[in-house]
Amino acid sequence: MYDDFGSFLLTLLWLFILFMFIFVWVMVVFDLFSDHTMGGFAKAIWIIFLILLPPLTTLVYLIARGGSMAQRRQAQVKAAEEAQKAYIQSAVGSVSPADQIASAKALLDSGTISQAEFDSLKAKALSA
Repeated sequence: MYDDFGSFLLTLLWLFILFMFIFVWVMVVFDLFSDHTMGGFAKAIWIIFLILLPPLTTLVYLIARGGSMAQRRQAQVKAAEEAQKAYIQSAVGSVSPADQIASAKALLDSGTISQAEFDSLKAKALSA
């Protein structure tokens, strides 16, 4: 299929470039739809040009809006982390250190945990 190793490497390079372009293009499209500051008409214009002239429009979008693209992504990640923390807090409920120590003492009394484990649980509850 390939005459030499060089043509094989060149083909691999082109495939890598193609997959990277597709990845960046999809990221631009997702960013475009997740941007709430841009109006619908502007989004439609970007999409039309992304379909008609994909490499050039992707490059222009990254130059013009690349910085804000990163900021929006960081804000989305931060919001997702805060939502996850809030969900975990609501699922676990608020357990006071006294309740944690009492439950650890019950485990110690029943013989489930050792004195050393109780001491570490107590220290962890008091430090939180």
